[in-house]
Amino acid sequence: MNTMSFPKPAVSEAPARWLPAHVAAIATQEISYAPVIGPEDIHPLLPGLDIWDMWPLAQPDGQTADCAGATLWFALSAPQLPDPLDRHGRARIRLLAQRGTAWTDCGDLFPDNFAPGSRDWSGSAILEGDTVTLFFTAAGRAGEPRLTVEQRLFLTTGKLDLAGPRITGWTTPREIVTSDDDVYVRANQAEGAPGELKAFRDPGYFRDPADGAEYVVFAASYKPSLHACNGMAGIARADDAARTRWTLLPPLALADGVNNELERPEIVHHAGLYYLFWSTQTHVFQPGGPAGPSGLYGMVAPSLFGPYQPLNGTGLVFANPPDEPMQAYSWWVMGDLSVTSFVDYWGMKGRALKDHPELLRAQFGGVPAPFLHLALNGATATLVK
Repeated sequence: MNTMSFPKPAVSEAPARWLPAHVAAIATQEISYAPVIGPEDIHPLLPGLDIWDMWPLAQPDGQTADCAGATLWFALSAPQLPDPLDRHGRARIRLLAQRGTAWTDCGDLFPDNFAPGSRDWSGSAILEGDTVTLFFTAAGRAGEPRLTVEQRLFLTTGKLDLAGPRITGWTTPREIVTSDDDVYVRANQAEGAPGELKAFRDPGYFRDPADGAEYVVFAASYKPSLHACNGMAGIARADDAARTRWTLLPPLALADGVNNELERPEIVHHAGLYYLFWSTQTHVFQPGGPAGPSGLYGMVAPSLFGPYQPLNGTGLVFANPPDEPMQAYSWWVMGDLSVTSFVDYWGMKGRALKDHPELLRAQFGGVPAPFLHLALNGATATLVK
């Protein structure tokens, strides 16, 4: 196996800061809103299962891989539980194939008792020849008597069989990088409520076209923070082509005192610029500070390591519509600027879950949301209508 080292580019020591002033300015600007999701958009794929946090099998350059006319998707899945929030404690990665509007269930991605965590959380995947490299989050540890919310980043490879389609022969998952417990919080909590967790998860692969160096960006938390909300977008570099050695680098973006979760961060290279995207929700902004809507956010820079500036001057790319502020989440931008997500709580019509617990199950989607598409022009990002 090739173990050639990559060149080590200059790395900025100062992450870009997403500031309260950026978020406050959202209220003064025209916002791009996703269309309202209706009953015609709800298409159950897997009887008895919820799916969320989807990502496609991609080429190393970020373009979605064509698998004999199909797109292969990885998604978190769990049994349909009375409270959908409990799905995070049962999550496994599922493989799906999409041909046009038709979807095929290809089953659980990993064999039973294979993964190093007690659950699988989000990641990314690339295809090289017939080799699939999967980056994913191991939540907790296999066999733990009580679920924890520890988070670790892993890599494994398998062989793609288009006849299935299926992926077989997964190698033993290898932890790629760990927290320094200095700048990065070590996400080893025994328990925690959704939205309050500290992060070391969601590895998103990126190959820099400038020099071919390979990275993962991921959701992280800022250790020196004095705030309740200390989210950041972390990054690590592969130091050899075999991806056996990795270096943890200073974070790309910091939301200290602004927001707790910059979830599923990713880099998209478009028109010579580097776009850092992430998803976040209204309820994870710093208490007492300005809060933005649940939506897709991002920054842009002339190089991977900056300097970054918030898209649209605020960071907000688009949001759920005001009438349905919880209708979708976990947006993922593909190389062609199409955007996937999953249906969260749709058709709420102003009702709150705390007042209508019967809606916990009835109005949770757990299915792919309609695809959206972005237009990017420098530091301006909008939805294509």
